Amino acid sequence: MADESLKFDVKEVKQDLQRAIIECSQRGLIHSTKWLSELNFALRDVKIDSSDTFTQSILDNDDEAEHYLLAKSYFDLKEYDRCAYFTEFCQAPRTRFLHLYSRYLSGEKKKISDVTDITTPPDPTQNSSLRELGSQLMKDHLARKLDGYGLYLYGIVLKRLELLREAVEVLVEATHNEPLHWGSWLELATLITDRTKLNSLVLPDHWMKHFFLGHTFLEQQLNEDALDIYFALQQHGFEKSTYLIAQTAIAFHNRRDVDTAITTFRRLQECDPFRLDNLDTYSNLLYVKELRVELADLAHKACEIDKYRVETCCVVVLRYVYVSGNYYSLRSEHQKAVLYFQRALKLNPQYLSAWTLMGHEFMEMKILTQQYRATDKPLTTLVIFFLEVNRRDYRAWYGLGQTYEILKMFFYCLYYYKQAQQLRPNDSRMLIALGETYEKLDKIPDALKCYYKARNVGDIEGTALLKLAKLYDKLNEFTHAAAAFTEYVNENEPRADKSEMSQAYKYLANYYVKRNQLDEAYRYAQKCLEFEETKEEGKALLRTIAQKRSQQEEGEMQVEEETASIVRVRPRMSDGTPNNQLTPMNLSFTL
Repeated sequence: MADESLKFDVKEVKQDLQRAIIECSQRGLIHSTKWLSELNFALRDVKIDSSDTFTQSILDNDDEAEHYLLAKSYFDLKEYDRCAYFTEFCQAPRTRFLHLYSRYLSGEKKKISDVTDITTPPDPTQNSSLRELGSQLMKDHLARKLDGYGLYLYGIVLKRLELLREAVEVLVEATHNEPLHWGSWLELATLITDRTKLNSLVLPDHWMKHFFLGHTFLEQQLNEDALDIYFALQQHGFEKSTYLIAQTAIAFHNRRDVDTAITTFRRLQECDPFRLDNLDTYSNLLYVKELRVELADLAHKACEIDKYRVETCCVVVLRYVYVSGNYYSLRSEHQKAVLYFQRALKLNPQYLSAWTLMGHEFMEMKILTQQYRATDKPLTTLVIFFLEVNRRDYRAWYGLGQTYEILKMFFYCLYYYKQAQQLRPNDSRMLIALGETYEKLDKIPDALKCYYKARNVGDIEGTALLKLAKLYDKLNEFTHAAAAFTEYVNENEPRADKSEMSQAYKYLANYYVKRNQLDEAYRYAQKCLEFEETKEEGKALLRTIAQKRSQQEEGEMQVEEETASIVRVRPRMSDGTPNNQLTPMNLSFTL
């Protein structure tokens, strides 16, 4: 489907990119300029005629060129107030945008400087200059004075003022007016809550729309749809795009295809060894695979590239919180880890990874010290701010669920885990958390459904069967419990937690002893001897089995004497016979 709709001329695309790079650069839109330049570099083998190359002099047809040149020099030095002052009465679209954008960035810069307690996130609406700027932009919008870039800025201001419906309308208008500005598409993507909302938008029929759809699908966890678009774009000339390589790696990460994701990130590192973007995702993958040496090397390398960049603080230093059990957390230096997060958030209060991981540290401090009152407020405030910035990130909902679980407020906990599960319907961790909460609320059927579905979607942590087995045992449904324990030991024997595995063997040995299925009981009792904590119980079970076998043999001999004939003794039933086979578990439950 995505491949059929992708029809564009790469030469025309390259011309579009070069024009947009110049226009975004002239307006100080550095992130869009960088993104467009990387795409343009991916098309380096596409040759276009020099006569088709877009060039524009800064002085062309601009009576305010002197004002622009002065203001742009101040803007580049982040002297936003001076930039705004010298362009106050300018009306040319480019210079007017620079004036309005400088006012916006000046307010944001001052708000960051005024933050004294980084554990209390800034309130986006508490910015008097923002409201004043919004009024000015509204007047310009009504007078139709805003071009695509001005509409982009107006959309950002509306979003920060929490006028979300109006922000969507304005940003869609911005994409129609200037479809090559990637910033407008990105801001619009943050306001799309689901696929229905996405389908309701009337978007321009432009090749940039495909990049936007891929990005939005990825944000919505629609990973297969995102991959279809990205693969199609790679087949249509963008196979060398580092942005697309990174996006496909993130999609593989979301699908829990860890090996493919790591391979893709390694390819990205080969193409762009000094790239710091997306290292948080890459380092998480290395942590999951326990590639600790490689993870440590990655952290040190990023620090060497630029240790003062926000990505380094929030990705590399934070990786020390994950790496090798964690540089600071392993040593229980959670306060020191929090200080590094605060340093990163001073640079960029909107950086989501920092808020997430600082929340994680507060959670660790809470669990380790049990000082609930000391960390409740900052932890809850952190997560709520995270939700305000990005309500589609399941980590924030999951974090709030964990917080209320610690506080034993299980109805609140249930609500937040449900929100997380809706965002990650195929993530077994969300389902396990939901099941545990239902179990604590004594809603056993719902807990069973959660554990069954966690098993169906691919149990990441390998605990669903264990949860099922223990829950069935509590319900005195011993056959189902034994079936779950049997599947658990068969599937997890090489890698499972030793404590859990030993208890599973002990349960199965006792189960079969009670049913006189002594061959199976003997096998699992022997397994118990392999674990220190169940060795004595295993020995006792083996003695019991020996006694039962002796009694069975004596009984068989008595039968032979009484009948005075040769009687074939019926062989002992094993687990594989139809008469006593464990009932297979029905794994068809759905939520």
